[in-house]
Amino acid sequence: MPRFAFLIIALLTTTTQISAADWPWWRGPNFNGIAAEGEKPPTKWSESQNVVWKTAVPGRGHSSPIIVGNKVILTTADEKAQVQSVVAFDRKSGNQLWETEIHKGGFLAEIHKKNTHASPTAAWDGERLFVVFANSDAVSLTALDIDGNQLWQKRAGGFTPKKYSFGYGPSPLIYKDKVIVAGEYEAGGFIKAFDRASGKEIWETSRQGLISFSSPVVANINGDDYLLMTGGNYLAGYNPENGKGVWRAEGCSMATCGTLVWEDDMVFGSGGYPDKQTVGVQVRNGKARQVWTNKEKCYEQSMLVHDGYLYAVTDNGIAFCWEAKTGKEMWKTRLGSPVSSSLTLAGGNLYYSDERGTTYVFKATSEKFTPVAENKLGNISFATPIIVDNQIFLRHADDSSGEWRETLYCIGN
Repeated sequence: MPRFAFLIIALLTTTTQISAADWPWWRGPNFNGIAAEGEKPPTKWSESQNVVWKTAVPGRGHSSPIIVGNKVILTTADEKAQVQSVVAFDRKSGNQLWETEIHKGGFLAEIHKKNTHASPTAAWDGERLFVVFANSDAVSLTALDIDGNQLWQKRAGGFTPKKYSFGYGPSPLIYKDKVIVAGEYEAGGFIKAFDRASGKEIWETSRQGLISFSSPVVANINGDDYLLMTGGNYLAGYNPENGKGVWRAEGCSMATCGTLVWEDDMVFGSGGYPDKQTVGVQVRNGKARQVWTNKEKCYEQSMLVHDGYLYAVTDNGIAFCWEAKTGKEMWKTRLGSPVSSSLTLAGGNLYYSDERGTTYVFKATSEKFTPVAENKLGNISFATPIIVDNQIFLRHADDSSGEWRETLYCIGN
């Protein structure tokens, strides 16, 4: 059985319906952007090459696709009509299967120009879909079945940012019988866990006074599960069973957007606003300490760690490789325009899309930067590429005609 399958079993003890061919939530089956072993997706494509299908996506959003059986699922928002929705497409043909309206009206009055009203990625627990939206001065969590029928909806907490009116971004996190939601702004903040089946609140942890747009993630470090969060100038580990804080270490910045990554007993974060910093933190026996730091910055995008090396593409499009344990720089090179999407690893290659619609592919090697390909689709991209069954699913947009048009692509040989 592949290693990532053991992680799914450990974190979803009540679920038996997640397939090895699924990409069920933000950052993939093992929560770290790494596709299953043996994946060999294309490295080159264009509008006329290696496009299995493409389909129009209604509305606008930055959420990444998830794969659930024969469906590709996205969240989206019609900004003019103020409607936030979940949309499902057929995985083989790209045909739209259903669209479910979650909220109508109640949009945040102001968000960052780079954000949307549908930025969090959906999550699938084998029985239910979970989506979160900021709406009507609150963060709301909604559960759906696989056909788009609403099962329940809960108000997770208030969300009324004033000083930093940048909108909302964290994706829901699945852990055992829980779905976990984060929401932070300058006057309040929380992490909450809800029962996946009923929506009943299980625990709440205050994040009062912190600013973070990052998605929580659960990592197993030396046999212990920690819910990892960043923001407020520190990295933190919580007990995901009860939400209680276990450790914290100085690092990153006041405000961050990227999801933390980890390998062995090291946790890595980067940010943010107003400071630039990337850090490596060692976690042992329930305690954490900062091991290394530098002044590079991945604010919106998440990094990726693999086989002892940490890979990143900073805000201004410079790719780095650092030795994970020490922070030693192995190489760096300038690639393209600003980036907001996160790295994905498959077949020994790293994939990411810059904000202007170019997806870069380069080797995951510490020896030297080794480019593989550059692939252009549309002129806008914020969603992260996902890779399942040797296919790449990309959400790109094009506004060259003066009208925003989004397209979902399936790339394959």
